[in-house]
Amino acid sequence: MARRRKGRDISGWVIVDKPAGPTSTAVVNKVRWALDARKAGHAGTLDPAATGVLAIALGEATKTVPYVTDALKAYEFTVRFGQATNTDDAEGEVIATSEQRPADEDISAALPAFVGDITQVPPKFSAVKIDGERAYALARDEEDFEIAARPLYVDSLTLIERPDADHAVLEMVCGKGGYVRSIARDLGAVLGCNAHVESLRRTWSGAFDTDGALDWETLETLARTPELDAYLRPLQDGLVDLQMLPCTPEGATRMRNGNPGMVIAAPGVEYGDTAWAAYQGKPVAIGIYRSGELHPVRVFNLPEGT
Repeated sequence: MARRRKGRDISGWVIVDKPAGPTSTAVVNKVRWALDARKAGHAGTLDPAATGVLAIALGEATKTVPYVTDALKAYEFTVRFGQATNTDDAEGEVIATSEQRPADEDISAALPAFVGDITQVPPKFSAVKIDGERAYALARDEEDFEIAARPLYVDSLTLIERPDADHAVLEMVCGKGGYVRSIARDLGAVLGCNAHVESLRRTWSGAFDTDGALDWETLETLARTPELDAYLRPLQDGLVDLQMLPCTPEGATRMRNGNPGMVIAAPGVEYGDTAWAAYQGKPVAIGIYRSGELHPVRVFNLPEGT
C-alpha cells in the first residue's frame, strides 16, 4: 500500500517572485513546506540566477501545470556584448572576447531572424538529457558532446533599451522550451561580437505576472502561518486559456468517475476542443468536447471548501 504524504490537502496556485540564487526546485520545496502542502510542482524552470514569475501549483492544481507550461511567457533580459561564456550567462567562464560593438540599428535589424518558428541549440550547461545524462553534468566533466537543435516559437523579440555600448536590454515573448541564453549567444554570433546574458527576469507566464506575487522575504516571514494562505490562488487561474463549460449535476458525477458528462455548450467551443467543466463554479475536469459532452482527460478531486 502506498504511503500517504503528510501535509494539508490544499489546491491552488502560488505565484512567487523568485530572487536570484535558489533553484526552481528549492523554491517549490520552500513553498510546500511553508504552506504545509501535501503536493507541489512548478510550471516552467528558471535558472538559479534568473528572477521573476515562478508559478507553483499545489495539490490538484498540479494537473493544470501543462496548460500553463504551454502558454506564452515573457522575459526581460540584459545582453552583454563582447564576451562569450561557457554557460552563455554571467555565471560562466569567458571563453571568447571581441572589441566590436553593434549599433542600435544593427541589433534591431538582426532580431527578426529570431522571431516566429525557429530552432535553437540549448546551452551545454542546461538540464537537457544526452544519452540519459544531464548536459550540465557532462559539461562540468568537460565531456565532448553535441546538443541537437530544438524548435521554439518566438512571438516577439524587441530592443527595449541600450544603456551603453556593452549592453542591450531586450524583451522576448515565446512558447515553452526556450532558452534566453541561447538567444543572446546566437545574437552575438550574428552580430560578430560575442555575447551572453548578464541578467534575466521572467515578467509573466501565461495568466500569471508579478502583480501580487509572493516575494522571498514575505515567504520566509509568513511561513507556517495562516496569513500565508492569502497568497493561494484558485486552481482555475491556471485554466484561463481554456473555455469553461458549466455542467449538470449528473454530468459532474459522471466526469468525476472518468466518464463523459453533459455540459452546456458555449460560443466558440467546437467539436474536439479542449475545455474544462465546472459545477457551481468548482472545477470538475479538463477534457475534450464532443457533441454536448466533455470527455475527461484530467479529473479534479478537490477538498471541501476549495
